[in-house]
Amino acid sequence: LDLKSLDNHGRFAGYASVFNVVDSQRDIILRGAFAQTLRGRTGDIKFLWQHQQEEPIGTFERMLEDRRGLYVEGQLLLNVRRAREAHSLLKAGAINGLSIGYSPVRYTIDSKTGVRRLAEVELWEISLVTFPANAAANVTVVKQREAIPDAHDGRQWDAARRTGQLIELASTLDYAIGVLRD
Repeated sequence: LDLKSLDNHGRFAGYASVFNVVDSQRDIILRGAFAQTLRGRTGDIKFLWQHQQEEPIGTFERMLEDRRGLYVEGQLLLNVRRAREAHSLLKAGAINGLSIGYSPVRYTIDSKTGVRRLAEVELWEISLVTFPANAAANVTVVKQREAIPDAHDGRQWDAARRTGQLIELASTLDYAIGVLRD
């Protein structure tokens, strides 16, 4: 967990899935696996507590594939009891895992290793969890809503870096570089 800032608004950012990592379920999510879901159903993806469909804890504001994986930004709904608890656990560093619930659409299974390579999945939900199947999938920052400060003021820029406000800029830059290289 790279916890840079924690405020009372409950905003967070992180990777719900990281590409090309064999998870504890012996699955590998490949780049592009979420493309179809992201084209048509992003607003339908639920944010849950520990994969419990009866415990929604927030909403997603942004979801995109970049070179690393499925990047998400969202909002814990702090008027929901479980979301307040989740916020406290994030703040304390007790949890930070993200995990996805999906249906496989296109995949192959390696006959020697048994590893399933998922080329396309239908994403249904993303959960804040204690133990993610993909150990690289986690909340990287819980942040403030203020805009990124003026880059010409070194003190403001350093403060933004320390508080995590630069994550949006960095992820946008990574995405743009990926698009230009492809």
